[in-house]
Amino acid sequence: MTSNASRRAFLQRASALSLAGVATPWALNLAAMGEAAAATATDYKALVCVFLYGGNDYGNTLIPYDSARYAAYQAMRPTLAYPLSALAPTLLTPTTTAGALPPAIQYAMAPELAALLPMFNAGRMGVMLNVGTLVQPTTKAQYTAKSVPLPPKLFSHNDQQSEWQSSSPEGATSGWGGRMGDLFEAGNGNATFTCVNVSGNAVYLSGHSAVQYQVSSTGPVALNGVKSPLFGSAACSTALRNLITTPSAHLFEAEYARVTSRALTAGDVLTTALAGGPLIKTVFPTGNSLADQLKLVARMISTSNEVGAKRQVFFVSMGGFDTHDGLAAVHPGLLTGVAGAMSAFYNATVELGVADRVTTFTGSDFGRTLTADDGSDHGWGSMHFMLGGAVKGGRFYGSAPAVANNGPDDVGQGRLLPSTSVDQYAATLGKWFGISDTDLLTVLPNLSNWNVSQRTLGFV
Repeated sequence: MTSNASRRAFLQRASALSLAGVATPWALNLAAMGEAAAATATDYKALVCVFLYGGNDYGNTLIPYDSARYAAYQAMRPTLAYPLSALAPTLLTPTTTAGALPPAIQYAMAPELAALLPMFNAGRMGVMLNVGTLVQPTTKAQYTAKSVPLPPKLFSHNDQQSEWQSSSPEGATSGWGGRMGDLFEAGNGNATFTCVNVSGNAVYLSGHSAVQYQVSSTGPVALNGVKSPLFGSAACSTALRNLITTPSAHLFEAEYARVTSRALTAGDVLTTALAGGPLIKTVFPTGNSLADQLKLVARMISTSNEVGAKRQVFFVSMGGFDTHDGLAAVHPGLLTGVAGAMSAFYNATVELGVADRVTTFTGSDFGRTLTADDGSDHGWGSMHFMLGGAVKGGRFYGSAPAVANNGPDDVGQGRLLPSTSVDQYAATLGKWFGISDTDLLTVLPNLSNWNVSQRTLGFV
């Protein structure tokens, strides 16, 4: 145990020092992160990030419904605008006066998101207006004058995916989901299951000590030759297992062996837990990769007691949202997939009796331009959804932007200048998760640039 802790500490320090020559302040921030106090939890909570890769088109996701703003939307999207009549069934009517918009402003969801409407109407889903990557509160005048720091490489897929997930451009070594996991992994019976990625690899779930555990939508990823006989021989499989898990005096060989051993052990534990877990009766859509991922998350949540998990952060994703052309043909199908998957997942958490302990939220590289013909270009701010039993839903959060090309809330072509930062969005989730105000400032390095009263948004 001590040896593993020392090795981990060495690798963390080596990683931080390797950055020091080119980014000393960030390296020092990583060092400070290591000093954050471990958080304790006696109950169970999970955060589930649904990331839409490519930059979701906000203009055809949440659509202005009031006559003045709908007319402006239609003028900016003459070939892509939904007919007003098609939006009536998905008009969002806040369930409380606290979540109401100004009287002249109304929104409807895209018709393909109708599966989410019951959750909004039941007060279990909230809408986040115009959220995006920011370093500090920024006005349009400051953006135009370049008088405040801005997220590096705006409108770049890779960099803004990383900014969204980690508060740093491409090349970041940790994300805010992983940094939240850092604080709780010591309190989990099996630290390996703190940060779980069902869609491959994402900086969002990388912590400084927490390591993302990658699974497939069917469960643990089997290691060929170990889980099944190598060359038809059980003896060969045993030899391979011993070879790749035997400790070594060489630092990196030892780390490889440690990681491999952890993965094999975790795979055995999870396979057993899933086999003995409850049968989830909720029907998930078929032929839907996001639904498959979320079903596995639901199954893992159902085994949290068996694996000793008190806090878990999950990451699932769906691609295809870089709709430069063919938006009318492609985007509706994508939204149908998202709505069906998220609706089924919420219903599964209700079935499992954990709906108030699981909060699901969407994210994406960025929004897109509102001016569009066959497709839309890369943008900045966007609209997102928060879903779960603890969400103060049936209402809107943030500020409704003006619908105008180069209007007061955008930087041209309907690219929204975010009025709410990802850091504020994340801090609200983190506070519900049980992270102290002090530790939120280390998890989210830009958060200190906002006034204390503005750091969280109150949607959970």
